[in-house]
Amino acid sequence: MLSPSKKTLFAIEAVLDIAYNAGGEPVQSSEITARQGIPRRYLEQTLQALVRANILIGVRGPRGGYRLARERRRISVGDIVRVVQASETPSPEDEMPHSDIGVLVIQPMWGDLQTSLMAELDDLSIDTLCQRAAEKGVPCQARDRLSYDI
Repeated sequence: MLSPSKKTLFAIEAVLDIAYNAGGEPVQSSEITARQGIPRRYLEQTLQALVRANILIGVRGPRGGYRLARERRRISVGDIVRVVQASETPSPEDEMPHSDIGVLVIQPMWGDLQTSLMAELDDLSIDTLCQRAAEKGVPCQARDRLSYDI
């Protein structure tokens, strides 16, 4: 079974957490760690890579944290996966099959599957995942922060 790396899942979770819980305030990495249980060593590296890729904005200061760099409907899961894949070390070329069947059949098949998967991930926005989280009843910190006092 194909499965994404831990880093990939953590990155998607972190961006979704920020989109879902931010409200108008930046989300601190410690809040993400507390809610999602993502180890801090993975989280900080991943958040910085997402900032460099213009998916997140880092906000400095005592009330700083992270916020989305663009609207959540304009960030796809594919965008996030590509950032993580670029930061992971590629597998050595010698691990790929070198036989005729491996080179002419297996590698192209695998490439086609990866292309199809990335197309699906590109069609899946962070906004869609936020809607799914709300439908599933996932608690939202942003709603708790809203104040209707005048």
